[in-house]
Amino acid sequence: MITPKLAPWFCLGVALLVPFTGLAQKKPRIVFITHAQAGDPFWDVVRRGAETAARETDSDVQYQSPGKFDLVEMSHLIDAAVASKPDGLIVSIPDVKVLGPSIQAAVNAKIPVISINSGRQVSRQLGCMMHIGQEEEAAGKAAGERMKAIGVTEVMILNQETGNAGLDQRIKGFKDGFEGPFHHVEVVAVTIEFKECHDTVVAYLRQHPGIDGILALGPVVAEPTLQVLREMGEIGKIKLCTFDISREIIQALSKKQMSFAVDQQQWLQGYLPVIFLANYAIHGDVPENELILTGPSFVTPENVDRVANLSSPDSR
Repeated sequence: MITPKLAPWFCLGVALLVPFTGLAQKKPRIVFITHAQAGDPFWDVVRRGAETAARETDSDVQYQSPGKFDLVEMSHLIDAAVASKPDGLIVSIPDVKVLGPSIQAAVNAKIPVISINSGRQVSRQLGCMMHIGQEEEAAGKAAGERMKAIGVTEVMILNQETGNAGLDQRIKGFKDGFEGPFHHVEVVAVTIEFKECHDTVVAYLRQHPGIDGILALGPVVAEPTLQVLREMGEIGKIKLCTFDISREIIQALSKKQMSFAVDQQQWLQGYLPVIFLANYAIHGDVPENELILTGPSFVTPENVDRVANLSSPDSR
């Protein structure tokens, strides 16, 4: 969903496309590296945003990820990208201790770097030009406050990427907004494998019958959890909420099977950095903003129709 706050940046992105028309120049080559796990629908949308920007700017965008949550492998991908001397580098930063040296090597090599999604707190100190995403801790706090407001008292949080600093910030913020004398949180580590996540949730709910709320930290674990609640007849009794959206999440919200989703507009996280770096490679211009917020906004059963088309990976 493109919010009023983002509209000027979206318009700027479109305006930046004008100078590309009719110019016979070398294609900007941009390497885009994230910590995406294969099969996570969130990152499919990020990639589609990048691909759209690549077409619109006539850029060569090389999107890469380790395929599973492997930060050492991700650091190797960044090192290889730096050695290839691209015109720009886009990275997510889920763990600065592992990825920081590789990113700083890119900056030291005079490669312009934009961070997206995770790494807001460390982006500038590493030398990145800007960060595009949401402030995870603030988003988590808002989610915690909203979940408390709908009457939930006992929450299990599903963490599919233990060690991801961005998810840790979501959890910290959620606890700040939710926990109290009568409101408690338990974090449960899960995998993105559908059946494994499904079975873990089933076992936990059977052992903890007092759970009346579940917060998924991404659609890839919200979707198997939704199936669990259907099988157990707990739809509506146990409030299910998630960070980020997918087609399945949109459908569940439309059917009032979920309470809300926290949307950070991941398509823009793929689209905008390519627009900015392509323009920088050709014209040397980039917005002087160290942070461009793409979220959070809340998608609920009441407003889901407004974002359904924009949120579908096939709609771009």
